Amino acid sequence: MNRRPSGSSARRGSASASARARSGAKRIDPPRPEAAVAAEEAAKEAVAAEAAPEEATLDEATLEETTLDETTAEAPADTAPADDTAEASTTSVLVQKPRPERKRKPVRITAPESPAAEPVDIEVALSVEGLSKYFGGAAAVDGIDLEVAPGSFFGIVGPNGAGKTTTLSMITGLLRPDRGIVRVFGRDVWQNAQLAKRQIGVLPDRLRLFDRLTGAEFLYHAGALRGLDRATIAQRAADLSAAFGLEHSLHRLVSDYSVGMTKKIGIAAAMIHAPRLLVLDEPFESVDPVSTAVVIGVLKRFTEAGGTVILSSHSMELTERVCDAIAIIAEGAVLAAGPLAEVLDGQSLEDRFVELAGGEAAVEDMEWLQNFSD
Repeated sequence: MNRRPSGSSARRGSASASARARSGAKRIDPPRPEAAVAAEEAAKEAVAAEAAPEEATLDEATLEETTLDETTAEAPADTAPADDTAEASTTSVLVQKPRPERKRKPVRITAPESPAAEPVDIEVALSVEGLSKYFGGAAAVDGIDLEVAPGSFFGIVGPNGAGKTTTLSMITGLLRPDRGIVRVFGRDVWQNAQLAKRQIGVLPDRLRLFDRLTGAEFLYHAGALRGLDRATIAQRAADLSAAFGLEHSLHRLVSDYSVGMTKKIGIAAAMIHAPRLLVLDEPFESVDPVSTAVVIGVLKRFTEAGGTVILSSHSMELTERVCDAIAIIAEGAVLAAGPLAEVLDGQSLEDRFVELAGGEAAVEDMEWLQNFSD
């Protein structure tokens, strides 16, 4: 007797048959509408665009700077395009990539030179206008005016206390004047001291040297202060010491030098930087005739080469012999100045000096010297 399968078993059998049918047959998807395909393609392109690196874009300012192509640039502005091709070329725009910013090089700004440093007259070596100096209400120098030409040997003479040293100290920048202007080759000594003093060599009165140095060390020190290099100092020190006859004394201390040797090495130190103006205050004081002749020979060679020498001296005969221009000063004022022949007016310098300074009157008033006491 056959038994009828139950309902659950029949259902399981039909499910198994359906599964076998699906595995053995090929699945056929229904056709997709075109709108869905287009939407899927657009989504893929959006994803690809997000994954790709961003291209450089131009901002509005860069777009405004874009230019037309060469055909449009060469065409006249008032000429209309001839055909559609030309019209299309006028509307084409060349998109330029942004240029990388160039690093700006630093610009060095140099301050303009002070107006006082401008040359006033390069044909004048020294110009002094209204120079004055007071000590305790008394005028040591009272409104002096001087003018010295380049290449001249200029002498300043006067009695003791006449103001010679004070005048030379203000000319060289060692003493500030109360009033007046000093120019060296057009450079104001007090407004542009650094520029003016480069052209000046100085031998001051009552010279104090670094006398614990040897002569060679002293000249090297003088050259180094003027900014010269070692080789230049050595060459010039050798030349100057030979010219002044000091080559055999450079190893000695300056404190062991005689007065004449001290003057000579002081002048050598003043000349080592090759100044254009040499100012010497009493260079021949206590100097023997031989040393004096040597110094004068060096100074004459200096002026013949275009240098200018200004010196003060009490030796009238020597000043008259070596100078080509002169100024006689007394009581802080210039009594006469100019070329030597004009100042002397046919007299000797000593006679002219006594006449202007009033020495004869002083002697005439001393009549009591003619009466001797017992």
